[in-house]
Amino acid sequence: MRLEDETALITGAASGIGRATAERFADEGARVIVTDIDSNGGEAVADELADKGATAEFHELDVTDGEEFHAVVDAVAEEYGLDIVVNNAGTGHPSSRLEDTDDSIRDFVIDVNIKGVWNGCHAALPHMKEQGHGSIVNVGSLASILGLPKQAAYSLSKGAVLNLTRALAAEAGPYGVRANTVCPGFTDTSLLEQYLATEDDPEAAREAMAKEYPLKRLGNPEEIADAILFLASDEASFVSGHGLVVDGGFSTC
Repeated sequence: MRLEDETALITGAASGIGRATAERFADEGARVIVTDIDSNGGEAVADELADKGATAEFHELDVTDGEEFHAVVDAVAEEYGLDIVVNNAGTGHPSSRLEDTDDSIRDFVIDVNIKGVWNGCHAALPHMKEQGHGSIVNVGSLASILGLPKQAAYSLSKGAVLNLTRALAAEAGPYGVRANTVCPGFTDTSLLEQYLATEDDPEAAREAMAKEYPLKRLGNPEEIADAILFLASDEASFVSGHGLVVDGGFSTC
């Protein structure tokens, strides 16, 4: 198994890509630390993994709270060590022109998508550098490499995630720590449902969106989890500072 005896902390693991990643990591033998602001959902995921024979536990975590993030990471690292951190927790916003986007929406997106990733890296790095190894995978987006219309705040935040990862890889590499970003295209999660809910006909919008992809479909969380697993594992031992695009070929069009 690719992650046997390794400890992996995953944010936003109560649903969507985070949940699929927790399940995938557990299948590969990792001790999975499920974190989320949604305590009921997060506990349910940890319990389900444990029922299947995996080693898993839940910690409630608001990624925008740096002190709380440090406390959770410090406790996990002291108890088990810390091999992998997946900064997956993120948020979107309703489609709107930049000039029509309220400052409060912009600030919330930045807090979750940028500060949340920053906090995870900030908390994990001292432990990983001290032990001489570690893998950080940050979840970006297609918006990390393409500016999406009427998604200026989201594009701002996900572009920052990719460049932060590059800076982190350059800085932490000499200590044996790798950092990468996975950049998914539109994926069938609750975040997508929120995005589509702003359309007059959400189902028609979904079908139209799928037709824009060369594969003629949207991604699913399990496919993104597989990419995260690759970047986190020793199979990617010479991959750092990379943005792995998993978008069904959309960005080639």
